[in-house]
Amino acid sequence: MANEGQTKKRKRRSGQRKTQNKPSDNQLTSSSSKPSNSTKPPNSSKPSTFLEKMKARLSGGHFRMLNEKLYTCTGNEALNYFKDDPSLFDKYHAGYQEQMSHWPELPVNIIMKWLKDRDSSLVVADFGCGDARLAKNVKNKVYSIDLVSSDPSVIACDMAKTPLDSLSVDVAVFCLSLMGTDFPSYILEAHRVLKPSGWLLIAEVKSRFDTNTGGADPNKFAKAICELGFTTSAKDKIAKSKEIEWPELKPCLYKRR
Repeated sequence: MANEGQTKKRKRRSGQRKTQNKPSDNQLTSSSSKPSNSTKPPNSSKPSTFLEKMKARLSGGHFRMLNEKLYTCTGNEALNYFKDDPSLFDKYHAGYQEQMSHWPELPVNIIMKWLKDRDSSLVVADFGCGDARLAKNVKNKVYSIDLVSSDPSVIACDMAKTPLDSLSVDVAVFCLSLMGTDFPSYILEAHRVLKPSGWLLIAEVKSRFDTNTGGADPNKFAKAICELGFTTSAKDKIAKSKEIEWPELKPCLYKRR
């Protein structure tokens, strides 16, 4: 995992996929003549600075509220939530971009490099693409998928039910997008659309896999993915369980101020 996110890469076995284990102020000038009295004009920059800080705090609070909502509802509920008010999606991603600006390394950049080091003919499905940054920075054909289409190239849908054909992509990407309570259905959908020997790339917030703070056991998470039909290396085939026991991923929750 990166400082804020970890990229996992795993392979799908033959007949299985591979996986490698969501910003000039105008200047005020004064006349050279002195005012008729000694009273100094008010510093007009203070209200502006105060308002900017208040707007930033309100924006940050709105982002945290939306972020928590996405972590604690199903993908279909999130889809309907943004359908009711598409502007919330833009507000969420504005807050998301502001948060990322403080990270020392962005997981999406690691995934970009991984793709650029490989054949550009690999077809990619980017689940939870946001502003489609991945598609805009690699030569590969990328199906950008998210709850709302903020760009003509983005497919708006529930990530558990994409319009992609089965066995149609070489790489499936989840970059900080396993957010719904039904996240296993997203991975099942990725498994459906991946070709045999395709790759599943997952980057997630490190704290979600920190067992000391209530996060999921990363080994159990990896085991669940392997039972779905992925592998981290050339090993004997793992018998597929009738029902995979997925660990619950810790949502990103915020303390009320």
